Order: sequence, then structure tokens, then C-alpha cells
Amino acid sequence: MPLVTSKELLLDAQKGGYAVGAFNVENMEMVMAVLAAAEETSSPVIMQTTPGTIRFAGLDYYLANVRAAAERTKIPVVMHLDHGDSLNMAMQAYRAGYTSIMIDGSKLPFADNIALTKTVTDACHPGNIPVEGELGKVGGKEDDLENEDGSPYTDPDEAAEFVKRTNVDFLAVGIGTSHGVYKGTPCVNVDCLSAIRSVVDIPLVMHGTSGVPDEQVRDCISRGICKVNYATDLRIAFTRGIKAYMQEHPDAFDPKKYAAQGMKEVQAYVMQKMDVLGSTGKA
Repeated sequence: MPLVTSKELLLDAQKGGYAVGAFNVENMEMVMAVLAAAEETSSPVIMQTTPGTIRFAGLDYYLANVRAAAERTKIPVVMHLDHGDSLNMAMQAYRAGYTSIMIDGSKLPFADNIALTKTVTDACHPGNIPVEGELGKVGGKEDDLENEDGSPYTDPDEAAEFVKRTNVDFLAVGIGTSHGVYKGTPCVNVDCLSAIRSVVDIPLVMHGTSGVPDEQVRDCISRGICKVNYATDLRIAFTRGIKAYMQEHPDAFDPKKYAAQGMKEVQAYVMQKMDVLGSTGKA
């Protein structure tokens, strides 16, 4: 089926008390593996790319891979720009055919974040493309994303004002999660999340979820999280599979063979997370 937008999927998740997984895909094999997991679990799925990934090959390459995957299945598939870092990047993804756009102005002063996010929503909404904004800070580093300054938590009052003034469709919130590999066991500030949920009625988004214990993720979903992002753990799974194959077959040179093992690892990981998110059977 054709690519779909994220708005209907996340509103359904909000009503149903589950979340939709958003998985960063770095190559064709990861796209195939994530789709296989979605088909096996009958889960809706969001595939996404960061600016760093896009700069590696271009919007058109990644969009073509995901569009081909969507056209081969009856599973709802979204192509999402993750952490769009400028108006120009957001508009490039919009014009290319991405069906969901994130603009990340979280490093900007509050008023500037509002202005940037509203500019993107004003541009995308006439084409029925939903927009995700971010308020608060998700720490750590992944790709070109790095954020270590200031409080990591989203202020609930600011969140309510931000949503009202930007007309954003979804809001990524800072609740103590971090991009990249955690140095210890993360602890999500669920009280902060609940406070945000009490004043914001749009679907909320959780970034930096790789490494967050499943029970914490489930708790966050019960408190309003409707989209959950996974990136680092997919890279680790894919690489682990390739390394294992090459260790057993050191003379292998056919990339299809060692990539297939990486795909198996990614598929197993994504299927398990779809069960955690409660999206299994929701396609």
C-alpha cells in the first residue's frame, strides 16, 4: 500500500492505549528487516532517518527504499524525518515525499523554537503532512545530535503554550532519556511525563529509548507516550549479526550472506519491541 502519514496511526494509538514504534533505518537491509518484523507482528510501523543519515546518501535513496517496502505490504508504513535540524531540511523532506516531519528546535530559546516549529507546521499542514516538535532536551549523542546543556526535562506549562502556539501534531518531550548508549540504567521521570500529559492532549513522543528497560517504556505509554523511537539498538543488532557471521565464516565475501544475519538480529529486536509497545495486531 502507499506510504501513510503518522497522524492517524498515532491518534489510533492514543485511543487504544498503545504506542507505534519508530525505527531508524540506515540501509536497505534494515528497511527489509523492520518491515518483516511489522508483517510478522501485524504492527503499524514508522521508519525514519536523521539528518546525519540523510547526508550520507540523500533523501531520495532512503525514501525510495521505504516506499518500495510499503508498496509490497498491507501494513501501514510511515516515512518520517527524525530530528529535522532546519527549515530547509524539513522542506526538502516534505517536497521529496516524506509523510511525517519532525522539526527539532529544542536547542533554541523557547520563543525561537515556537517560531521555527510554527513555520514548519504552516508549510506542511496544507499538504496534510503532520509535524512533530520537540521541547525539553534529550541528552547524549547520536549521529550529529548532541545535547548536554541545561535541564533535561520539559516544563509542562511551556509544553501547553508550545502546542497551542505552534499547532504541532505530536510533541517529543524531555523526561530523562538520552541518545546513544547509556552508561548506567536510565530512569525516566514519569511524574514529569504525567504532568505534561495533564495539560497537553496531543500524542507524546519518547526519544532515546534504546536501553530503556521495557517496564519503564510500558509505564510511559500508560502515561501518554504514543510514539517510541529506537535507533542505537538497531545499529548494534545489525552489526552484532554481521560480526557473528564473519567470525564463523572469516573468508565470506558475499554481502548478502553476512547482511542476512544482521537482518535477523534487527527483525528479532523490532518484533520484541512491538510486543512491548502493544502495537502487535494493530495494523
